[in-house]
Amino acid sequence: MRLLALLFAFAVVSQAETVVSIRGEDFHLNGKPTYAGREWQGHRIEGLLMNSRMVQGIFDDQNEATVKHWAYPDAATWDAERNTREFIAAMPEWKAHGLLAFTLNLQGGSPYGYSKDQPWQNTTINADGTLRPDYLARAEKILTKADELAMVVILGVFYFGQDQRVKDEQAVIAAVDAVTSWIIAKKWRHVLVEVNNEANVKYDHAILKPDRVHELIQRVKAAGLLAGTSFGGGGVPTAKVIEHSDFLLIHGNGVKGPDAMRKFIAKVKQARGDRQIPIVVNEDDHFDFDQPDNSFTAAVKEHVSWGFFDFRMKGEGFDDGYQSVPVNWGISSQRKKGFFGLLKQITGEAER
Repeated sequence: MRLLALLFAFAVVSQAETVVSIRGEDFHLNGKPTYAGREWQGHRIEGLLMNSRMVQGIFDDQNEATVKHWAYPDAATWDAERNTREFIAAMPEWKAHGLLAFTLNLQGGSPYGYSKDQPWQNTTINADGTLRPDYLARAEKILTKADELAMVVILGVFYFGQDQRVKDEQAVIAAVDAVTSWIIAKKWRHVLVEVNNEANVKYDHAILKPDRVHELIQRVKAAGLLAGTSFGGGGVPTAKVIEHSDFLLIHGNGVKGPDAMRKFIAKVKQARGDRQIPIVVNEDDHFDFDQPDNSFTAAVKEHVSWGFFDFRMKGEGFDDGYQSVPVNWGISSQRKKGFFGLLKQITGEAER
C-alpha cells in the first residue's frame, strides 16, 4: 500500500504544468520571462511569444459533400485522428526551433487559406452552444502535449464562416462558458483564449463583432483565464477591446512590407495608450525570411511577438501550408524552413 501511495504521489508531482502569465508587456512561463536574457541585433527578445497559426490541428468536416476534398494523397481519404497524431508528433521539432506558442481554433480556419464561401462544417460547437466530444478529445491531446513541452496555446473559439452554425446569441454565450469551464476543469494554465478570429471581419452574431465582443472577453476573464480577441489585417483593436483584454492580437495580412508593419504597430501602440499589455501578431502571411528586413524582424524589433500564417499557394503540394488541409505538420517546405530557421536565430536556439 505504501508503494502504491508513493507511486501515486510521484505521478501527481510529475504531471506537467506550464503556467503562462503576463507582466507588463512581457510574457512569462513558469514565473520566468520567455527567452530569458535574450537579445538579437541589439533588441530585447525576452518576454516575446513567437508563434505560428496551426488552427487545423483538430480539423474535421461534417459535410459529406465537401469532406472528399481533404483526402490525404497517400490514402485517398480524410482522417481527423491522423491529422491530430501528426500534429502532436511535429510539436517537439517546432519547440526545438524556438516556437513557444501556436494558435489552435475550435472552428478552425479556411482550409484553402482564404475563402469567400465555407460550405464545409468544421466546428467543435453545436448549434445550441454545447461542445462536441470528438473535437474536444483531439484538442485535449494537443493541449496536454503543449503542457508537457512548456508551450502556450492561443485557443480560438469562433471563426467567421462557421459561427453562423451556432443558432443565437445565447448559444454563443453558452459556448464561451462551456469552453471556459472545460479549460478550468482540466486545470490548464498555459492557455490564452482568443474569443474569435478577426472580430472586425464577418460575423453573424452581434456579440462577436467589435462593438460587443469585449462582453465575451469579460466573461472569460471573470473565470480567471487570460483572454482577448484578434482583428483582421491592419485592423487596430477598439477602445473597449483594449480596455478589457489581457493582450492585443493583431494580424499582418494586408500590411505590405516591414515599413508598413512598423507604422501599423505604431498605431496599435498609440491606441493602447497607457495600458502596457503585450501586442502579439498571431497571423501574418508575409515572409521574405531571407531578407534582413521583413515583417517578422520589423515586429520583434518593436518588441511585438510575431506569428507565421502559412497556407498552400497555387501550384504547391502537400508539403506546403500549415493551414491547408490535408496538412503536413513537419518543417517540410522552403517557406517553413525559412521561418523556423530565422526563428531559431532570433531566439538563440541556433546557438545551443
